[in-house]
Amino acid sequence: MTVRIDGKSLNLEELIKVAREGEKVEITEEAKEAVNKSRAYVEKKLEEDAVVYGLTTGFGRFANVKISFEETAQLQKNLIISHTCAMGNPYPKHYVRAAMLLRCNALSRGFSGIRLSTIQTMLDMLNADIIPIVPEKGSVGSSGDLAPLSCIALGLIGMGMVEYKGEVVEAKEAFEKEGLIPVELQAKEGLALNNGTQMMTAVGSNVLWDALKLLKTADIAAALTGEAMQAIRKAYDPKVHEIRGQLGQITEAENMRALLEGSENAKWLHETKVQDSYSQRCMPQIHGASRDAINYVYDKVSRELNAVTDNPLVFAEDDEVISGGNFHGQPMALAFDFLKIALSELANVSERRTERLVNSQLSEGLPAFLVKKGGLNSGYMIAQYAAASMVSENKVYDHPACVDSIPTSANQEDHVSMGTTSARTAAMVLDNAQKVLGIELSAAVQAIWLRQEQGENGIDNLSPACKAAYEYIRTKADPIEEDIIMLDELAKFDEMVKDFSVNEAVEKVVNLK
Repeated sequence: MTVRIDGKSLNLEELIKVAREGEKVEITEEAKEAVNKSRAYVEKKLEEDAVVYGLTTGFGRFANVKISFEETAQLQKNLIISHTCAMGNPYPKHYVRAAMLLRCNALSRGFSGIRLSTIQTMLDMLNADIIPIVPEKGSVGSSGDLAPLSCIALGLIGMGMVEYKGEVVEAKEAFEKEGLIPVELQAKEGLALNNGTQMMTAVGSNVLWDALKLLKTADIAAALTGEAMQAIRKAYDPKVHEIRGQLGQITEAENMRALLEGSENAKWLHETKVQDSYSQRCMPQIHGASRDAINYVYDKVSRELNAVTDNPLVFAEDDEVISGGNFHGQPMALAFDFLKIALSELANVSERRTERLVNSQLSEGLPAFLVKKGGLNSGYMIAQYAAASMVSENKVYDHPACVDSIPTSANQEDHVSMGTTSARTAAMVLDNAQKVLGIELSAAVQAIWLRQEQGENGIDNLSPACKAAYEYIRTKADPIEEDIIMLDELAKFDEMVKDFSVNEAVEKVVNLK
């Protein structure tokens, strides 16, 4: 299918299809009309020699400097090339593709005064997979993502480097091969291209998509650990969760009941114990709080996907150009800081469950560090170290970037959001959380196999959902009889978490929310 943008109806799933799967994009006829109307108004103001910020004036602290009509085009080009101050490693390509889509979508609303041909050229770049190289550092999240969005616009005008057909080449070379013509920016266009929240939103949206999937993976990991640790399912009784009324908690308990339904390992009640540790018993409360936080972020991001965030804004029908502050990234900064904290908690409790699996004093009779001939073999001893390391590292990243602000542009821009840092650190937390949950999955299936080896019928007594997870995992990773190179083993589980394949195997048996 082709994703059709109008600035009003883009959703997260469509964004991911374009960003990761190369889905084609086109602009609707209704949006074209709105863009053309807005541009006509801008050209009218130019003819009138009106004083309009960013159109006939300089930028930031230079807002009071008048620019002549003859210099307006040069002003826009200078804006882009001077603002390409991003540094560091390049963003992954799918982040930049997402940002390009979001920028085009925002511009298609018809409040930015840009030419339709300029939007179309960026869409042509996206559809031809000509993706500018954008270093990941340099944005303070207000006035928007100036540095990274300028790097994208640099490619649009045929300058800088792009990724094209698996190689990094000059933008003009990729344009020539695709028969495209670089844009010669006209009045207002540079500012329309680089002033907005699209880079932070692109990164955060991708993290959010994976976070929504990771909620299910976390539930599956907790259920497999519950099987291995002979958990008490009655803790997930709906009556318990309904009287608290927290929606995420109620959903998580429902997922756990579905995952463990039919298990003879994790029984409704056990004769030998009254209750489990918090990391198992309170799993709906812990995962549920993260679920609620992630759903909050989903709401905020869904709004921002269709937000107009540049400045000034053109209201042609009202004969107004208004200098406002929609470029300020604070709504996304708070949301993405919240997102990374929610993800960290999924990892925190996962590592605690892994610790119980490997610790023979806590593991309900499992061999120490989940290995035969302990002492000769170390088994999962250092896998738990690795999980603990990443959980601790997340706590560094979890410092909220949004509570910091450094004035810029000679104190004209005296409060900034740091929202792009929020999004970037959320991506780091996500990667660690995925790896930590992969370690738990690996340890849990090893523990289940060891139960079977000890004659406790661990595999035979699994619930249908957990058996589906176990059997799928065993197509990718064998039980560990003696010490192996663990980095290779854990990489398999990291991949299974990141490609959502464990989720897919389970959801053939039960529907998870």
